[in-house]
Formats: sequence, C-alpha cells, structure tokens
Amino acid sequence: MTGTRSILPILCLGLGLGSGVAWAQKTASTDPALQAVIEQNRLLQEQVKAQQKTIEALNAQVQEIRRATERQQRDLQGLREQADAGPKETAIPVEQSRDHEVRIAGEAGLAYFSSGSEGQFPNGEFRVDDTTITAEAPVWQDVYFFSELKLLTRESSTGNFQFGELYADFERLGAPWGRPDSMNLRFGSINTPFGEEYLVRGPVENPLVSHSLSDIWGPDEGAELYGSAGTWQYVVAVQNGGLSQLRDYHSSKSFTARLGWDPLPWLHLSASAMRTGKLATVSPVTSQGDNLSALWFANGFFRALGPASRTTNFWANLYEADAVAKWSNGKVSAALGQVQFDDNDPLVDNSRRMRYGYLEAMQSISEQLYGAMRYSAIDAPHGYPLAGLGSMGQYFFRPTFTEDLRRLSLGFGYRMGPPLVLKLEYSWEWGRTTTGESRNHEDLLAAEVGLKF
Repeated sequence: MTGTRSILPILCLGLGLGSGVAWAQKTASTDPALQAVIEQNRLLQEQVKAQQKTIEALNAQVQEIRRATERQQRDLQGLREQADAGPKETAIPVEQSRDHEVRIAGEAGLAYFSSGSEGQFPNGEFRVDDTTITAEAPVWQDVYFFSELKLLTRESSTGNFQFGELYADFERLGAPWGRPDSMNLRFGSINTPFGEEYLVRGPVENPLVSHSLSDIWGPDEGAELYGSAGTWQYVVAVQNGGLSQLRDYHSSKSFTARLGWDPLPWLHLSASAMRTGKLATVSPVTSQGDNLSALWFANGFFRALGPASRTTNFWANLYEADAVAKWSNGKVSAALGQVQFDDNDPLVDNSRRMRYGYLEAMQSISEQLYGAMRYSAIDAPHGYPLAGLGSMGQYFFRPTFTEDLRRLSLGFGYRMGPPLVLKLEYSWEWGRTTTGESRNHEDLLAAEVGLKF
C-alpha cells in the first residue's frame, strides 16, 4: 500500500501535464493571434536561410572581383614598367602588344613641300612622307619579333622599299635577380641609340614637319642591351657602322652608349657617346666598301673627304647631351653635341671638329591647337658636306663644303586626335661655304597630315 500511495501522485502529475499540453494545443489551433506569430516565425526562418544563400553568393562574387582586380593591377604594373623602360630607351614605332596575336601598325605623312631654288623641292611637290608599316608578334615567353618596312622616306630619291628596324627582342632578362626591367636585349637591325631626337622624328610625334639640322638617326645591324633601374635608364649597342645591310667591309665596329636620368617627374636628361668605327671607302679595284656611314647626319651621311684612290678608311666619334622638360600643355627640348671626324688620307689632314645643337619648344594654344619652334645650328670649321635643306647633289655629293649652317622653323599643329595631326611650317635656312658663298635659297614651306594606325 505504501508503494501504491507513492506512485499515485506521479500518475496524477502526468495526467495533469498531458491535459495541459492537450489544452495548449487546442488553444493554439483555435487562437488566431498565436497562429499568426507561429507563421511569422516560420517565414522569418525561411528569409534568414534565403539571405544566407545570397550572402554566400555575394562572397563568391567579391572573391572573383578581387582576383580580377589583382590581375589588372599586375597587368597595369607591367605596362608601367614597360613604359618606363621603353620610351626612355628607344621608343618603338609601334606599341608593344602582350597578347598572342600579330600586331600590324603604320605611320605616314601626306605632305606638300616647296623650297627655294637651291632647296630639295624647288618646283613644289605633293609627296608621301616617311611612311612605314610595322609588324610585331610574340615568339616565346618575353621574346618578341619586330619588323619595320619603310615604304618611302623623305630623303629617298627613288620609290624602292627599304627595311628599317628588324629584330628579336628578349625582355625581362633580369627577372632571375628580381629586377626584370634592368636588362633587355635586341638583336638584328636596330636604330642607332644616339641622342634623343630619333625617338620622336615620325610624322605624328614630331611637333614640326622638318627636323633639326643634325637629325642624327639610322638603323644598323647589331645588338643592343638596354634597361632601367629607378630613375635611371641605359642603352649600349654594338653595330656594323656602315650603310650596307648585306656586308660589313671592315672588322672595326660601331659602339654607342646612352645614359638617361629623370631627377624630377617633369625633367629628363641624357648623355650619349658613339664611335662609328673605321669604315671602308669604295675601292676602285674591287668596287666594294661601306662608302657611307649607317648614321644619318645633316640630311646626309658621314663620308671620306679624301679621294678613294688614296683614302681607304674614315671614322667619326660623337658626343651629345640632351634635356627635355615637360609641363601640362607643352615642353622644351635641347641638345648640344660634337663630332670628331677623320680619314686616313696620307697627303691631306681631313680631320674636323664640328659642333651642333638645337632648341625646340612646343606650347598648346587650345585643346587641339599648338605652336612650335626649333632653332638648330652646325659649325664645321674648314668645311664638311652638309646638305641640310639644300640639294644633296650640290652640297653633299659634290666637293662643296659648308662651314656653318643655321635653321629656324616655326609652325602650328592641329590635333584631330592622338593618331591624326595637321601641321603647317615655314623654315628659314642660311649658311656659308668654304669658298665664301652664302646659302640663302633653301627656305622650306611645308604642310603635312600625319596619321598613325
């Protein structure tokens, strides 16, 4: 009986709890307010689950955007490094392409030239000017092939095509040492990396139609090592030195070095040195020889002054300092250089010490219109074949030596867009030959449409 009495309270408690639960369930099923609370709670749970899925999807998208941004930042950094190394070394006439497609580009000037009676265009001529087609293609990792076909140059008297630059470019050779831009190599036909003017002498980049009197440029076969480190840039080249693209008629080679420095964001300085090496004249016996240098100077070349019958070699050493200062809507450029020339004529001292230089300024007048000027000069004591804007037949190939030559060019340009510019210029040129004759009939009126694609 005692056990039975102890179980009864438990049974009564269980029956009471069961009745309470049943009553609560019955009340919940019949109470509208409580039903609404339960339904609202269920909907909130479903909404939380849906929001969690949305958050997970957004996290995935954010991660993808972050990865894409990192890739873009790496690509932009690579482009900045290329831009820092490229223009300060050798501005390739076509922008480097980093994809897997062959890139075709071109540049041309469509011009009208009219000069004085002793100039190059005494009759006034419409002319296709400095037209080039370029092709670039990736070969292997950080190895590129570049080729330039010159359809017509301003200096050419024939319509024959010419090869300009044609080389293989091995980039980022300094990567194993953590300095990818410190060393790059080009091998083939390369623009002689002397001075700064040749980098911007094309119809679009050149603010004027004409060039400076010295106008030093020219492709030559060889190898070039270039790179940059911080605010410094360098380029060193060894090349054949002679004009012939097929043979080198002397074992002596051309050496060129240029060191650039950007002490301020708006200021670029450089110093260049070069020796053409010994170049062979055309032998009257074998009819072979370099005869002319690969380097262009004063709208001509370096050539021997002594007769070929007794002169077998000639050479030149060059030095130049350049400066470029830029601001938001203009720039000023200057160069000062010296040429030490000689040949091995045993009877006459043909050594020459020539000085040259130019000062150029460009200022925007409006967003599209700009004005430009350039003053350039060459002093050649005892005389040298300096063609300038004059006839090459009279002032370069004939023994008419010029002691001093001056040029002042004024012009305007109108930029239709980055790849299209209209230019108008007038150049005054004057000088004196070794015989005392003046050179005052070579002024040039020029109009040009420069385009690039």
